[in-house]
Amino acid sequence: MTKHFNKLTSLIVGTTLVASVASAAGGELQKVMKARGLSEIDVIRAAKTYNPSGVKDEFVVFSSAGQAGQVIVYGVPSMRILKYIGVFTPEPWQGYGFDEESKKVLRQGNIRGREINWGDTHHPALSEIDGKYDGKWLAINDKANPRIAIIDLADFETKQIVSNKVFKSAHGGSFFTQNSEYIIDAAQYAAPLDNNYHPIEDYKESYRGGVTMWKFDNKKGKINEKASFTIEMPPYMQDLSDAGKGVSHGWGFTNSFNTEMYTGGIEVGMPPNEAGMSRNDTDFLHVYNWEKLAKLAEDKKNVKVINGHRVIPIDIAVKNNALFLIPEPKSPHGVDVSPDGEYIIVCGKLDTHASVFKWSKIQKLIKAKKYVGKDPYGIPILDMKESLHGQAELGLGPLHNQYGKNWKDGEIYTSLYVDSQIVKWNYKTLKVLDKENVHYNVGHLCGMEGKSADPQGKYIISLNKLAIDRFQNVGPLHPQNHQLIDISGKTMDLLVDMPLPLGEPHQAVAIRASKLHGHVRYPMGTNSRTDSIHEGKTLAGQERIERNGNKVKIYATVVRSHINPERITVNKGDEVTMYLTNLERAQDEAHGFTIDNFNVHASLEPGKTASIKFIADIEGVFPYYCTEFCSALHLEMMGYLMVKDPNKKYVSAQKLKMKTMSKADLTAEYKKTVAVNDATDAVIQSVVAFLKENKFGDHKVVAALVTDAFDQYGQIPAQKKKADEALKKGDLEKAILFENMIWQLMVKTADVGIRAKDTLVSLIATKKSDAAQAGETAFGEGGCGGCHVIGKVSSGPDLTGVLQRHENPEKWVKDFIMDPEKMYHDPYVASMVDYFKLKMPNQHMSEKETEDIIEYLKWIDENANLF
Repeated sequence: MTKHFNKLTSLIVGTTLVASVASAAGGELQKVMKARGLSEIDVIRAAKTYNPSGVKDEFVVFSSAGQAGQVIVYGVPSMRILKYIGVFTPEPWQGYGFDEESKKVLRQGNIRGREINWGDTHHPALSEIDGKYDGKWLAINDKANPRIAIIDLADFETKQIVSNKVFKSAHGGSFFTQNSEYIIDAAQYAAPLDNNYHPIEDYKESYRGGVTMWKFDNKKGKINEKASFTIEMPPYMQDLSDAGKGVSHGWGFTNSFNTEMYTGGIEVGMPPNEAGMSRNDTDFLHVYNWEKLAKLAEDKKNVKVINGHRVIPIDIAVKNNALFLIPEPKSPHGVDVSPDGEYIIVCGKLDTHASVFKWSKIQKLIKAKKYVGKDPYGIPILDMKESLHGQAELGLGPLHNQYGKNWKDGEIYTSLYVDSQIVKWNYKTLKVLDKENVHYNVGHLCGMEGKSADPQGKYIISLNKLAIDRFQNVGPLHPQNHQLIDISGKTMDLLVDMPLPLGEPHQAVAIRASKLHGHVRYPMGTNSRTDSIHEGKTLAGQERIERNGNKVKIYATVVRSHINPERITVNKGDEVTMYLTNLERAQDEAHGFTIDNFNVHASLEPGKTASIKFIADIEGVFPYYCTEFCSALHLEMMGYLMVKDPNKKYVSAQKLKMKTMSKADLTAEYKKTVAVNDATDAVIQSVVAFLKENKFGDHKVVAALVTDAFDQYGQIPAQKKKADEALKKGDLEKAILFENMIWQLMVKTADVGIRAKDTLVSLIATKKSDAAQAGETAFGEGGCGGCHVIGKVSSGPDLTGVLQRHENPEKWVKDFIMDPEKMYHDPYVASMVDYFKLKMPNQHMSEKETEDIIEYLKWIDENANLF
């Protein structure tokens, strides 16, 4: 009656509000409501979840993606999906599993030398300090292939995967201890801890369960495998876990099913597992002192090393009063410790009750060594009734719990799988307060920080196993359904459904968005998987191709709107490694990279360096391009990989074309080729003049480069003689070919000569101030060199003398760098845009970086004669 009255009150208030808004909008809202068949309460619920453009969510949810092996990120209350994080499964958009850096992370998850490329993610967990989420790290388990992954919440990328060396499946992870000292990871299906064959008849003797305590470094975000250990447990099916908090800190709790130790056998006429594994009225809650066991594990006498991993045997744990059992309702599926650590709540899916255990009672029994017996493996059993605070009758199929904001008063929410309901009740008074129907068969539920020491209340999300009729028919495989429920009032109110197309999402955790501080960009040249500077970091002007035998390394850059280099030729059979650095500084200006037919892809966020590696095992021409639509000239952001067979002799199409050319055409082609060579030679001679004028011989490193250049240039006279002889004989085709050879030699000469000139300039130029040096770095890492080449007109104007072109030039340049959009209509800027067909992008330089760049430009002007 009370719930109906409250909902009626909400409806009346909502109707009044909607009517007021509709009236103010000239009745437009009422027209929409009528056309779509919406009630007033529908509109109120929609308003509670609607985020206008640019408005962000209060909470961020991390949901497992089940068999997709990923993590799904979405916002609350909008329920808008923000990201899929590749974890145990390749994720093409982000290049996860397709670039070399992420492949290394995936391969950390190999099991017994076998490559595993899928996972069944179940339980995400957020790192904690004093039991409160700190927003730094997310851990998630893989049930199918027992592994734990660590995701860095600074960039939402998977940084580490560790495989469990002794478990064959692991459902009961991941659960951080109160200060993220360890991550609890419980086995599911009992199996031998070693990797040998053991017949099922030896189940009780040779099969075991367990809980692994993964040692975690909360500063580095890394699991230390060597410092981790496993607690051996009986071959009961360990299920979910939780870590103690507050008064119960240092302890862990893991429930179980199949304490019958039944092993099935339908094929030989035995009853199925579902019958044999649920005969007993109760199963066991495992209670263990992980803090004491961690100290015991430091002594080699207390551990067995199995598959290179430390295992504390059952008898050692029992002998040191660190492992106990408490009967719990049959076939439980969850254990949830209260924010203060005093209450431990267990629900049995074949029971109608929630059992509320009290830590102070459990501790009293342990201290008094008051046991009701031991299990077959010698583990002390505590009395269930004496351990309980009490039981609450909730409904059919209670599963999982989340604590509300008023947890101190006993507020808690529980999912009812069979009844398809969420129940609000009081775990202290054991009274049911409210129920809300969901659609359908809810498993886990997600509160806003509802499993931490600081629950926020406001919302509960029901993670339903079935959707049935809720969404558009997309075939027999339906989406999953997450339903957002408002719990801010006295009664719950279901606000909205959200279909999830990756399944099956299992559990989710939510955190205040204000606790997350994601990167906007990386420091230039970052390997995002290690958070260190990448060996392949490449700045503008450093692009190059290096060959060592059949190994080819390409150092490339990407920036709006070109990839440098744009043409790459390798031999069939070469091992090709390509390093790509995104020179952008602008927020959200990501680029992607792929080469057709070679199954590689990289996602390049601003500042990031990633690499791809492949064998060029097929001959042909393969376009490569930016896969992220990044600018108006996105389609032009491409190049060609050309793979030639070194054992083949190729006939040039250009040569074939010349055979069909008339004498007049050949004469014109010859003159054009000679003109290009003359122009190239003029560049070489200007460089030579500069080198001689500035006494290059005084500098050993420059002299060595000049020698290399002259080695190339010295071959030209012989080729020129051949060209002239062919011309004299009237063989224009051969003359053109020799002139083309001359051009090849000139290009090589010019390349080495210009490097010699640049090296000499760096040696003889006036010394840069600290600010000018910092400015040069900012100029390079800011991607400025992608368009501006000092001393030359390139994709953009030469910046030599830029401080002489404007009134109050330093202010003009500073304003233009920091906010170019405001100056697009300046007549000078407009003329440059018109000429170069490009607009200066905002690279989001800081004021300090901009001022340093101006000092660098002053240094350039001071040494203008050298450029």
